[in-house]
Amino acid sequence: MAKHYNFAAIEQKWQDKWQSEQCYTVKEDKGPKYYLLEMFPYPSGRIHMGHVRNYTIGDVIARYKRMRGFNVLHPMGWDAFGLPAENAAIKHDTHPARWTYDNIDYMRGQLRRMGFSYDWQREIATCGAEYYRWEQKFFIELYQKGLIYRKKTTVNWCEQCQTVLANEQVIDGECWRCDSQVIPREMHGWFFKITAYAEELLADLDKLGGWPDKVLTMQRHWIGKSTGAEINFPIEGSTKKLTIFTTRPDTIFGATFMSIAPEHPLTLELSKGGSTEDEVKEFVERTKAAKQRASYGEELDKEGVFTGSYCLNPFTGRRLPIYAANFVLMEYGSGAVMAVPAHDQRDYEFAAKYDIPCLEVIHPPTAEMPEDQAYEGPGTLINSGDFNGMDNIRARAAITKAATDQGFGRPKTTFRLRDWGISRQRYWGTPIPMLNCGKCGIQPVAESDLPVQLPTEVKLAKSGKSPLQQLPDFYETTCPCCGGPARRETDTMDTFVESSWYYARYTNPHYKEGMIDKQAAAYWLPVDQYIGGVEHAILHLLYARFFTKAMRDMGYLNIDEPFTNLLTQGMVIKDGTKMSKSKGNVVDPSTLIEKYGADTVRLFSLFAAPPEKDLEWNDKGVDGASRFLNKVYRFVDANRDLLKSHTEPDKTLNQISRNLERKTHQCVKKFSTDIENNFHFNTCISAVMELTNLLLAAPDNDRQEKVDPHIIKQTVTAIIKLLYPMVPHFCAELWEMTGHDGLLDHTAWPEFDLQKAKEDEITIVIQVKGKVRSRLQVSLGTSDDELREMAVNDEKTKKFIGNKPIKKIIVVKNKLINIVI
Repeated sequence: MAKHYNFAAIEQKWQDKWQSEQCYTVKEDKGPKYYLLEMFPYPSGRIHMGHVRNYTIGDVIARYKRMRGFNVLHPMGWDAFGLPAENAAIKHDTHPARWTYDNIDYMRGQLRRMGFSYDWQREIATCGAEYYRWEQKFFIELYQKGLIYRKKTTVNWCEQCQTVLANEQVIDGECWRCDSQVIPREMHGWFFKITAYAEELLADLDKLGGWPDKVLTMQRHWIGKSTGAEINFPIEGSTKKLTIFTTRPDTIFGATFMSIAPEHPLTLELSKGGSTEDEVKEFVERTKAAKQRASYGEELDKEGVFTGSYCLNPFTGRRLPIYAANFVLMEYGSGAVMAVPAHDQRDYEFAAKYDIPCLEVIHPPTAEMPEDQAYEGPGTLINSGDFNGMDNIRARAAITKAATDQGFGRPKTTFRLRDWGISRQRYWGTPIPMLNCGKCGIQPVAESDLPVQLPTEVKLAKSGKSPLQQLPDFYETTCPCCGGPARRETDTMDTFVESSWYYARYTNPHYKEGMIDKQAAAYWLPVDQYIGGVEHAILHLLYARFFTKAMRDMGYLNIDEPFTNLLTQGMVIKDGTKMSKSKGNVVDPSTLIEKYGADTVRLFSLFAAPPEKDLEWNDKGVDGASRFLNKVYRFVDANRDLLKSHTEPDKTLNQISRNLERKTHQCVKKFSTDIENNFHFNTCISAVMELTNLLLAAPDNDRQEKVDPHIIKQTVTAIIKLLYPMVPHFCAELWEMTGHDGLLDHTAWPEFDLQKAKEDEITIVIQVKGKVRSRLQVSLGTSDDELREMAVNDEKTKKFIGNKPIKKIIVVKNKLINIVI
């Protein structure tokens, strides 16, 4: 008997069978469906241990659900456009398409070697025109509906990468990819009007009970709903007004100055021709540069400059100096805020720095005003005219109504969420299907001309500048309205666009009549379980939710949300830090597969930690997983004849057989409960290991009784079925070795019997000073320490102990407990 099973031959055998028989190709059926999806990978060239963990988790769920009788859709594809492929192609002097498709071929082979049960007939690569042509059509439909527009805006520009960067991609003023200095630049760009769905995107988070709380919190913060009032402050000596948004209209009588964003259109105008003009200009330019250097979300030291102008409080007529301040965001509200230093800590610190007075208008209910800080709590209005004595919460609505009635204000809700800028100035992306005609203006490409294909006969410049801008054959075109000459848009789409709807295309990726096969989508969607990294908690998931609602409103889908349940798996950690090439701590999955086999790698990645926690890499853990599988294999191999034979259970089981039967049913119960409730595969595997140890020890006991062969067979069958989703090649081989035909995927998941899982119970007498005072019903095998604790906490027993100290507790095994006082 071999000491180690031949994992290489076994894994190749079953992978060939699954592929040749297309075992995981599915179609719409009458049975219950289950759509399992992991976030598809960028084809970087090699899968890493993060991929292995993510996709193993998904594959376990997919295989488990099949055994539960579900019609499981489990597709795979490639998020194939993007800057990394373009930069890699430039570095290696090749074309991004060749680089990308070569990587896809290699990574597909790696995924097959892991034994993942994908429906490869549904494979998608987003860089294919057969995919992005429908994206372009949808772009035009959204444009015609008013959900896409073009505008000029200040962007983060990386000269080295020759493209726009999102705020999140600017780290300490530098590009997250190449570390080059990022500069502000004004450019025209295309935007998805995601803000049109802000209210629904926020409200529908309440429907996502299967999402982690931390992800819901992050999305709520990103959307950032604020309810308050918009109020107009007349500018002194001008017919113009300064419009502000505030969530605290109850403090308006305490405003002592105004703060406006450096980018506000009035900032330079307010100082024009005055003594502060040069100082304000310098401040504006310096602040813009400082914001570029700052990391996203980083707060700058509070700084400002007086513009030389004043506005008037519409309630009191008080003159309020207008300051340009670096902490005011043009993107939030109106880009101007009233400053109330007595009741806002940020305003208090600014006022102290620039010697601006404070005016208290809310008095604390039970305490004096705090010193050296703003009071931001509830209270009663003072120094507030007709509103004096009013509770400040009630005053918010009253003051807003008064401003509305007098014509200088109104209730307003604002959102932190900004429209999604999708223009990118690089080559390797989906061409934006728009053009500019000198006569007709901006126009969409005619539908008959779709797809607008990315030209392949191009040479990429070392600078990274898009060649599309230098290709007349690409940008010279004809206006679909007047037939005259027009210039095609040379920007490409943000690659987040492709990943915002791929899950819906998977329902029928070869559909040629439109973006979505509505019948297939109605059957499969929404995705029942989505799996991916928490780093995608905001942007990707938010954009996918927006696309779902937009596709619904355009008649493609009949769902509100794309993903019913979300699992965000932890990172793979080695030597105390995340695995990465730059840190030199990467473990190559291919090397592990060569040494141990795919099933051992899968088992370790599941056993080392719960899926939502970080996995600490441990070489000994991989060895342990390998030893366990070999131990199971040797037992099955040694008992083939028994396991293939027909057996009947003894009418009365001896104790050792009863123990093994009980443990088997307990294991099935725990495994089934843990996989259904929280995907804690580590505890599932631990339960199977305990059962296996009991099975292997049972025949070698030194008593005369032997284990009932039927119970051994029953236990081995349960172990094979339970482990199958985790180590499928290994278990498929054992299933065949034990005389079974057919795929385990089509075999029912093992059931447990609560009665058989129940521990045998015995009655334990409790004595106090030798006299029987109570009785306990306990499981056979309950430890002495547990029995002592149960006895002293027994309500009947307590009455006889009273306040007297316990000298000792004597336990007579399986009979009695005597408490000596």
